[in-house]
Amino acid sequence: MANNKIVKQTFPVLEMSCAACAARVDKTLNKQPGVLSATVNYAAATATVEYDTSLCSPEALKTAIQKAGYDLIVDIHPQEPEEAEHTHTEKLHHQKVRTIWAILLSLPIALIGMFFMDIPYANYIMWILSTPVVFWLGRDFYINAWKQLKHRSANMDTLVANSTGIAYLFSLFNLFYPEFWLERGVQPHVYFEAASVIIAFILLGRLLEARAKDNTSAAIKKLIGLQPKTVTLLTPDGKQQEVSIEQIRVHDTLLVKPGEKIAVDGMVCEGNSYVDESMLSGEPVPVYKEKGSHVFAGTINQKGSFQFKAEKVGSDTMLAHIIHMVQEAQGSKAPVQKLVDKIAGIFVPVILSIALLSFVLWLILAPENGFTHGLLAAVTVLIIACPCALGLATPTAIMVGIGKGAEQGILIKDAESLETAKRIDTIVLDKTGTITEGQPTVNHMVWWNNSEEIRNIFYSLEKLSEHPLANAVTHHLKGEFLPLAQFESLTGQGVKASFNNQYYLAGNEQLLKTQGIRISSEQEETAVTFAHDAQTVIWFADEKQVLGIAAISDRIKETSREAIFLLQQQGIDVVMLTGDNPSTAQAIARQAGISHYQAEVLPQQKAAYIKSLQQKGKCVAMVGDGINDSAALAQADLSIAMGKGSDIAMDVAKITLISSDLTKIPEAIRLSALTVRTIRQNLFWAFIYNLIGVPVAAGILFPINGFLLNPMLAGAAMAMSSVSVVTNSLRLRNKPLRKEKVRTK
Repeated sequence: MANNKIVKQTFPVLEMSCAACAARVDKTLNKQPGVLSATVNYAAATATVEYDTSLCSPEALKTAIQKAGYDLIVDIHPQEPEEAEHTHTEKLHHQKVRTIWAILLSLPIALIGMFFMDIPYANYIMWILSTPVVFWLGRDFYINAWKQLKHRSANMDTLVANSTGIAYLFSLFNLFYPEFWLERGVQPHVYFEAASVIIAFILLGRLLEARAKDNTSAAIKKLIGLQPKTVTLLTPDGKQQEVSIEQIRVHDTLLVKPGEKIAVDGMVCEGNSYVDESMLSGEPVPVYKEKGSHVFAGTINQKGSFQFKAEKVGSDTMLAHIIHMVQEAQGSKAPVQKLVDKIAGIFVPVILSIALLSFVLWLILAPENGFTHGLLAAVTVLIIACPCALGLATPTAIMVGIGKGAEQGILIKDAESLETAKRIDTIVLDKTGTITEGQPTVNHMVWWNNSEEIRNIFYSLEKLSEHPLANAVTHHLKGEFLPLAQFESLTGQGVKASFNNQYYLAGNEQLLKTQGIRISSEQEETAVTFAHDAQTVIWFADEKQVLGIAAISDRIKETSREAIFLLQQQGIDVVMLTGDNPSTAQAIARQAGISHYQAEVLPQQKAAYIKSLQQKGKCVAMVGDGINDSAALAQADLSIAMGKGSDIAMDVAKITLISSDLTKIPEAIRLSALTVRTIRQNLFWAFIYNLIGVPVAAGILFPINGFLLNPMLAGAAMAMSSVSVVTNSLRLRNKPLRKEKVRTK
């Protein structure tokens, strides 16, 4: 039984400036009593925490994070999206202004430092211009570094503050006390240009990074923008009233005019129209809506006008559910991220140690200019060794990948599922509602006893059944419901009940065999003929004999054959599991292009079959849409549910296909492959950058060719490393999920 005290919430995190910060916040949250799990997404600046409300509270989490030197927003009344967007825009504007000023002031300093050192008072001009850059425009680095020091911690701001602060103070000493070095035969140099240009580059890098990170959440913004702010409400007296969406309640009647967005989920009660549901399904073809049709928030009405009753409002709408799922998924961590987090957690202390070691080695190994070169090397190491690129490598790719999936009608529950999809080598498909349309109809009804009472008993039996095929029978017979006694549902076989002290059965051939009911050769031949024609046979009998059979067919979806062909092209084995008899199963499999199938499979046997495949070393995905598929979905390595299926199946599944179109599966697998490849590229460049950059900054090339890396160049390289990683992730948005249109036989 679910624990009602366990909740999962996502909180914005403030003051994080690098991956090391995210690692520390993550560690702090996971150590709190009552916290079951916590994941911190540096790219999104959020923390998703699952905790026990009896042992923990948002306020307690906030206090713990503040003690660690950061902050957590736990306001129970979150900002409206527009307000949050306004705040974000304002922050970006301030960041932009500071960056521009830093560049404008640093540019003359750099020019003087490189080309015009001979002009009068050059050092003093550089000092005057660099002071506001270091202590005004770059003040946040020092403030944050001080906060970290107070909490016995360190992050990227610590590295920047140490490097620029040391360079500035060293230059200041050399400016006013040059005789200290001249007496020792050393020419004093100032590095005001290094301190100011480094801050300018880092501010520029963070601005570009912020803008790029902003683009990674474009999918969420697009989804949020789908919901209208106001809606036309029809009052009980028939008047039209424009109200805000927050005022809408369940059972309210709403009017939708041509071109308007539908505000909440509901059912059409008057009128008809075509509705663009591409934001849900990814399909561009509008869907016809009439009385009794369901409509969803965020979809766009096209030509007609209609009224509908609100059924789900606020956070209960499908759109809200999708937004929440995408946000949660974007905040989740891929398995590879765990290693990155461990590295980021120790990164800054290691870099501080390397910087100190390089300074000491320069003092020892180069007595003449050891101090100056050692100081430059230490400053450069501190600058170049930014863990930001490392921290952005995985989450930015995940955010873009999951966002792109949502835009295509593929809802991915977490980063692990996105990573798993690439490894799938076997896909198990349910038949009804997955390969087929899930709208079975009775094509033939054959009677051996055709009295009205008998027809009504068959109707009543199927009326009490929950099987999808039962609806087809009741819809066809349209009989009178009779009060049946001792009704019993026999899993995987059919139903049984009594009327006037006589038992009646409706179900598959297996049911009749277990009950000892004889089937004549004529009846058997009739059933076989229907089965060969891909029709499912429902038998109806009393205690002694067969009374009739219903032949039911469920059309294969137009896209199913194409999807199966695409999967087979990718080298994936496709298996169909069905409760149907072998003849019907064979006919459906043949039409769909499937060579491997299992017939007469009970719900519990589906999970066992998947387990047997896993024991053979297969990585298995299960695709289903019904309650009877939930055990199999839970067993599979990757579970995929049809969006038009049951809520239970969707809850269990890791991926939901909103349109119930199987061609979305090969697209999801390709998306997984592209995302994983992007993550690997990002991590490779982030690691390579640091592996090469840090030794070069320390001066490893100096004994070979006299090269010592300029701190300004180190600052530029560091800034660009983060931007390049985010930009590489953004390339995912333009990658096609289908290589080309395929032809199926």
